Amino acid sequence: MAERNVHLMGFFGRKSLFSMFSITSILFMLSLLFVMRSTGHRHFFYLNVLPKSKVLALSEEGYSQSSSQSNYEVSNSNRAVSNKGTLEKYNVLKCNPSKQVLKVFMYDLPPQFHFELLGWKAEGKSVWPDIRKLVPTYPGGLNVQHSIEYWLTLDLLLSEFDDNLNSRSASAIRVHNSSEADVIFVPFFSSVCYNRFSKVKQKKKTSPNTLLQKKLVAFLTTQEEWKRSGGKDHIILAHHPNSLLDARMKLWPAMFILSDFGRYPPTVANVEKDVIAPYKHVIRNYENDTSDFDSRPTLLYFQGAIYRKDGGSIRQELFYMLKDEKDVHFSFGSILKGGVKQATDGMHSSKFCLNIAGDTPSSNRLFDAIASHCVPVIISDEIELPYEDVLDYSEFCIFVRTSDAIKPHFLINFIRSITKQEWTRMWERLKEIENFFEYQYPSKDNDAVQMVWQAIARKVPTVNFKVHKSSRYSRSPVSKEGGLKSFPLPKNI
Repeated sequence: MAERNVHLMGFFGRKSLFSMFSITSILFMLSLLFVMRSTGHRHFFYLNVLPKSKVLALSEEGYSQSSSQSNYEVSNSNRAVSNKGTLEKYNVLKCNPSKQVLKVFMYDLPPQFHFELLGWKAEGKSVWPDIRKLVPTYPGGLNVQHSIEYWLTLDLLLSEFDDNLNSRSASAIRVHNSSEADVIFVPFFSSVCYNRFSKVKQKKKTSPNTLLQKKLVAFLTTQEEWKRSGGKDHIILAHHPNSLLDARMKLWPAMFILSDFGRYPPTVANVEKDVIAPYKHVIRNYENDTSDFDSRPTLLYFQGAIYRKDGGSIRQELFYMLKDEKDVHFSFGSILKGGVKQATDGMHSSKFCLNIAGDTPSSNRLFDAIASHCVPVIISDEIELPYEDVLDYSEFCIFVRTSDAIKPHFLINFIRSITKQEWTRMWERLKEIENFFEYQYPSKDNDAVQMVWQAIARKVPTVNFKVHKSSRYSRSPVSKEGGLKSFPLPKNI
């Protein structure tokens, strides 16, 4: 009997412990749920219980225009209406720049900074030409390769005419209230200013190029738009490697639009902060290209300056390696004496076109090759390429390290090893993407103008992060002993 009582006590003891454990677990789960609800983190619960919910789908798809997003927006339309004031204040749509047109505030700089440099004469107090009547022309020759400042400015001016926007898909529009803008555009034609006005005139101590840069720095640093962001949301064009030499060290917080980083210290210009834009090609497009691998007799083509300094010294080494190869064209050339026509004919009849580092990592030759559907062979270890965050250049370009290219017979043997099928695949891809590098007015869908605006738009979240972070202590009280001064909050926050 005693043994039976002990057995029963053990049984009920274990049963009581199990019941207590179950009750405690249920109470813990209920209390956890209560805490989660009380702190307002409801999405945490929903996302774990409903992994295929529309909220999670929106996050996974990167704000893509899917049916999930559309339904999500419709189901929340009432909330959006009630919170309209809040949405307008914070402009939350800026978090998704790839799905909306970039809003750009452009300074009304005097004509001496832009179209007057092209020979345009302002009428009266007019700042901008009436592009509906006459569009000022950009100087030709090699000047045109750094003309991005001209195309972007024209595109902003054109965006103000609604009838034009109806017939094309714009990537950027001009707004006249800077607090509504995503970025602030500085319409200084720095490249043409360097090309045409960098010489010191007689009886003058300063060149017009240097003088305009000083005026630009003085103007920008006194503007409210510059002060509230420290210049971080400003767009400044300095596509020519020697443009903006005097002002770049003072305006470096801004986003530069450059051809490469060859003549900039990394603290002043870098791929995280700035945008690499393509050159405008000089040779003519290969329209109605019906060529193929067999109808292009030249295997490898290069024509240009051979003796260069810095990283461009490799051109001289390759010249002596390749000049006697029977199906290789490697010679000196310039824009003079029909040089552009010779380069056009040569690239159009070549399978591969060399793009070798010169005084700087990049050159216009790459974009001439793309326009010619001549597969580029890039030998430039430090080169940065336009829109490489969205475009895979390995699909239509060949990359060779400098250390490999200068090995005897390495380059020519490597190029000869590329099959007809491989070349044809890259040639087809060149024809598909050539429009991305085409500057034109008016701009067209995904041409160079719109691709650059889109590249700028992809930088906006990073710019906003930096501006917002720098404003953390802007409302901190000033110490009586004379501590840090407070700064006004940006109006677009």
